[in-house]
Amino acid sequence: MPIETPKINKWVVAMSVMLPTLIEIVDTSVVNVALNHIRGNLSAGIDEATWVITSYLVSNAIVIPITGWLANRFGRKRYLIFSIALFTSSSLMCGLAQSITMLVFFRVLQGIGGGALQPISQAILLETFPPVEHGIAMAVFGIGIMFGPIIGPLLGGWITDNMSWRWIFYINIPIGIIAVLMALFFIYDPSYIKRIKARVDYLGLMLLVIGLGSLQIVLDKGQREDWFNSNFIVTLAIVSSIALILFIVVELFTKDPVVNLRVFKNISFSTGNIVMFSAFFNLFGSIVLLPIYLQTLMGYSATDAGMVLGPGGIATLIAMPIAGRLITKMNSKYLLTFGIIMSSYATLLMSRFSLYASFPVVIWPRIVLGIGMGFLFIPLTTLTLSTIRKQEMGNATAIYNLLRNLGGSFGVAFVTTMLSRRAQFHQVRLSEHITVFDRTFQFAHKGLEAILPLRGIDSYTSQIASLKLLYGNLTRQASMMAFNDVFHLLSLFIICLVLLVPLMRRGKDVPTGMH
Repeated sequence: MPIETPKINKWVVAMSVMLPTLIEIVDTSVVNVALNHIRGNLSAGIDEATWVITSYLVSNAIVIPITGWLANRFGRKRYLIFSIALFTSSSLMCGLAQSITMLVFFRVLQGIGGGALQPISQAILLETFPPVEHGIAMAVFGIGIMFGPIIGPLLGGWITDNMSWRWIFYINIPIGIIAVLMALFFIYDPSYIKRIKARVDYLGLMLLVIGLGSLQIVLDKGQREDWFNSNFIVTLAIVSSIALILFIVVELFTKDPVVNLRVFKNISFSTGNIVMFSAFFNLFGSIVLLPIYLQTLMGYSATDAGMVLGPGGIATLIAMPIAGRLITKMNSKYLLTFGIIMSSYATLLMSRFSLYASFPVVIWPRIVLGIGMGFLFIPLTTLTLSTIRKQEMGNATAIYNLLRNLGGSFGVAFVTTMLSRRAQFHQVRLSEHITVFDRTFQFAHKGLEAILPLRGIDSYTSQIASLKLLYGNLTRQASMMAFNDVFHLLSLFIICLVLLVPLMRRGKDVPTGMH
């Protein structure tokens, strides 16, 4: 007879899985603000230092989709404890690293340990909470997912400024130890999870590692290497494309796939993954653009820029529990549509920023986006995963989390590239109209002509100074127009997702109001 799973309070289970998940998500962004300190302390170049971030993202991306397979092979509880322990111990070694090579190596191990935490946590929450409370379960998960990227940069900046960059890793150790103990006592494998002893799909595993690893490097390094003008990026893009195509073919025809892609036959699941990819494409794209705009064009400090992002995160934390409650009382599709419209409207407001925007003007769209993402994430996750059988939940949540993370990576790569391209475009267009006969130029020239001679500077030098002043203003205007363009594109991109909502279906074991 199968051993009965002990009954543990669902909120204790939720705390047990969300604690390690939160520190893992924080760690994806906490290093960014400390990179200059790390580079200086370990005597590393800029390109070497960025591998501290890239190495973590690559190993994370590779592990996430095979989490369900590994959990079934080794036992989910055992694999969860191993992942937390590996993440915690590698955090200690990152803090002790004496060279950039050592740090990158231990960041790879940290990413391998951390990659499993998100999909396993999501699967456990969906199984622990009854179907009627899946909205609440995903609100708990969503708070961790959204809170991490907000608190990460703020926490990293404070620790780096007041202590040492090494403490951004040391802080994980006590939390990790507590998480291991909680998983040991409060997490149990359900009776239907049986350790699989089938053959290992070595070919699929190898293709996945090569394909996703190369793709993540392309996305992270592409803009810095000028994309396809770089042989390095071209080579990796070709390798990634071939490997991922072969991976899909192999996984569809092998008996024991490392990632079961047949789950995409479920229309709700497939549609939900497209919407989630696109939503995080928009979210991460706008979150990256906003501080760049504030710091480069508006003169905000890093702290002030963080103050603009913060209220949006708080809005998300408030919106998610509300959405989790409402999902039991009304049609999930209505909430999802509302979330999409709000997110699109928020980025549309951002597309109207100017060089004279006040603090309330820039903070309001971020709050609207926070509300939109809160109402988008909960019903979307519930609709996407509610029709998946429990036996397939580990595999499904792994794929779902992978596409969410890839959406964020693609979004960041897209907006940084488009921002650069559109700024160049507007700069060329505006510079076509600059001549010595331009009234703006003449006005600037007269102003400088009245000041510079008093300092012993001749008329010719005054004219050159006028051109430099005017060109500086031109580049700022061109950059502002580029920001407007990219925000507008993001707004149009996400509003199109409304067309996909009718394709999604809700599971049967829910109240009638939720259909």
